[in-house]
Amino acid sequence: MTTAPISTRPVNPTGTVTLVGAGPGDAGLLTLRGLRAIEKADVIVADRLGARSVLAQLEAEGAQIAAEVIDVGKLPGHHRVPQDAINELLVELAQAGREVVRLKGGDPFVFGRGREEQLFCEAAGVRVEVVPGVTSAVSVPAVAGIPLTHRSVAASFSVVSAHDQIEPGGSVSASGSDHTLVLLMGVSTLGHSAHVLAAGARGTDCPVAIVEDGYGPGERVTIGTLGTIAQLAAARQVRSPAVVVIGEVVRLSPHAASLAPAAVPVPADAGGAASAASGPASGTTSSAAPGSPSRPVRRRARSRLAAALDAGLAVDTGLIRAIDAHSPSPSSRKAPLS
Repeated sequence: MTTAPISTRPVNPTGTVTLVGAGPGDAGLLTLRGLRAIEKADVIVADRLGARSVLAQLEAEGAQIAAEVIDVGKLPGHHRVPQDAINELLVELAQAGREVVRLKGGDPFVFGRGREEQLFCEAAGVRVEVVPGVTSAVSVPAVAGIPLTHRSVAASFSVVSAHDQIEPGGSVSASGSDHTLVLLMGVSTLGHSAHVLAAGARGTDCPVAIVEDGYGPGERVTIGTLGTIAQLAAARQVRSPAVVVIGEVVRLSPHAASLAPAAVPVPADAGGAASAASGPASGTTSSAAPGSPSRPVRRRARSRLAAALDAGLAVDTGLIRAIDAHSPSPSSRKAPLS
């Protein structure tokens, strides 16, 4: 890490710290206010994800960036510079009279620990300005053609850090597929997340999309369901950074042709009662009219999840036993529901 010279004068901060959201890694999504802060900075303390690629793009496009750049990037499982050291560095640089930009991927206040850094600086008497950024939770699904909300499909969404495992029985696992769920930092716990969510209201046929390296050179979209996504991710060797989107809105993506189409709910103001019927791949059952085909049975695809677990995607060593314990008995598979 490049170290900046620190003044020995008495602490009387004349510099400032500006927390700038760099967005998902495309310089075109950096705000104008963020660009102005970067251009006038003396030193830029930059993250790995999003921030460094934005700086490289700006320089390639002729932007004048005279600031010293200090890389404090983090890799999964490895923090190049601990958070406490980053906090101290920001204060020291500002107290030396320097204009500091803390360039963070996405938005500083969306799983970016931006408020922690702000509070630490302000406690030391350093003035802090916050410049919001475009969060990957919204922008990366968009690049894959997935809206987080859509009329008659989903009216709400949640953004969850899946760095820690999703707990069964919580509010996240209880929500249905008409509520879009976005998982950040969720690749290492994907098998566990898929199992927990499939066991809830969503079912194994709830659509899932994984968007890797959104806006980057390795951008790739993987589409499946809660019952298949772990195996697909293992087969395709999905890697971070990636955003996972779970819910019926995934069917709207142009990449989702492999999914069976779902019936569009009838709005309540269209002359009939609103329905939540869905197609064969949705994991729910629909009301069948007399003479129509029987409703499909929701089945747990044990072999798919077990294969994913064997590939090392899930971190819960007891997950296969949990699948066994909750799988339907053979007799329940003999005939479809009528």
